[in-house]
Amino acid sequence: MIEASSAKVSEGSMLVGQAGSTMDEIMASIHEVSSLMTEISSASGEQSSGIEHIRVAVNQMDDVTQQNAALVEQAAAAAASLEEQASTLTQTVGTFRVV
Repeated sequence: MIEASSAKVSEGSMLVGQAGSTMDEIMASIHEVSSLMTEISSASGEQSSGIEHIRVAVNQMDDVTQQNAALVEQAAAAAASLEEQASTLTQTVGTFRVV
């Protein structure tokens, strides 16, 4: 009976040792997951910042595009005005005769 008890105690000690090893592995895995979550959070923050920069750049390009469109309209109006003035000048000069 003492031998059986001693065997059971040895078996129990072995199981406790295995449980301790398993707990150490679980703790290491928890630390690894925690580290990965921190990295993911940091990457998400960087990605969010990058997206904000892209949004600002797109808005600036939109503003410049609108300004360019306004300048094109002004240039077209100026060209039309110059064409009209050139036509008027041509008619005016055409009335003169060189003698």
